[in-house]
Amino acid sequence: MTTRILVPTDGSDSATAALEHALDVAADRDATVYVLNVADTNEPSLTRLGTDVVDTLEQEGQEIVSEAAELAADRGVAVSTHVVQGEPREVIVEFATTGVSEPRSDGSEDGGVSSGVSDGQSNDEDETSVAFDLIVMGAHGRRGLSEYVLGSITDYVVNRSEIPVLTVRSADDATRPLPYTDVLVPTDGSVHATAAVELGASVAARHDATLHLLSVVDELPEVLEAEDSELPEEVREDLQATLDEDAATAERAGATDVTTAIATGSVPREVLSYADAKGIDLIAMGTHGRTGIDRHLLGSFTERVIRTSPVPVLTTRRAEEMD
Repeated sequence: MTTRILVPTDGSDSATAALEHALDVAADRDATVYVLNVADTNEPSLTRLGTDVVDTLEQEGQEIVSEAAELAADRGVAVSTHVVQGEPREVIVEFATTGVSEPRSDGSEDGGVSSGVSDGQSNDEDETSVAFDLIVMGAHGRRGLSEYVLGSITDYVVNRSEIPVLTVRSADDATRPLPYTDVLVPTDGSVHATAAVELGASVAARHDATLHLLSVVDELPEVLEAEDSELPEEVREDLQATLDEDAATAERAGATDVTTAIATGSVPREVLSYADAKGIDLIAMGTHGRTGIDRHLLGSFTERVIRTSPVPVLTTRRAEEMD
């Protein structure tokens, strides 16, 4: 079965970085990439050219997806392009959840380009719905400073998507190596962290990579330096027991080289410090759909890792626990 990767793009540097990494992943997995641009209906876009009234956002969207298709063609990756009208955050999630309707005999599966502007609805009995296996997005878009740190659109999709989301930054310190040789999964023993362990293990198995499981304790007084603080032995034993359970889960999911570690301090700082020290290529984390008082430890830190990680971050959550 062909792997299908959805890449929403607005043509920004971050979105382009995400597209380029998605093409790497697609080439590795013989996958088809579906490039999506959303013509934001919240923004005025109609203008008159001579006697014709045109939608400038749709035109811009067509140019963006056409350029993406050219990049895919240069890499020999099958691509299907789509320009859809609507509110970007909601359209992306709905598009990813319901799939895209395409003709039953689709030329894009052979490297062709399917392109059009629609409202995401189709009643054609000769069409079939295509589900996605992965979403790849830039960590921020181009709307302005308020979305530069972590785009609200990306944040929305990460927290609500029913399928894994791979976020990519375009900063100067960002790297996007493939194949992955070292995969890091921060874990707190929650169901969402366990989902990340399983997903990270499957990625590690595919790339014959080392899987690193990291438990971070951030409950020590802030006045203490983490490296000078000793965890009570009972706490350390409990953490190691959870890590051992996660390691067993990872091995059942196919990982053959699993290592565990415990750290104390700020979760985002310790995760990124470990990633730097161990040459991590990919971080996989669990996340939550909403920020309620019952969110687990890692749920409140995932977005901070996404906005600062120099390597791609793969997020997921346990389907039956979705909000």
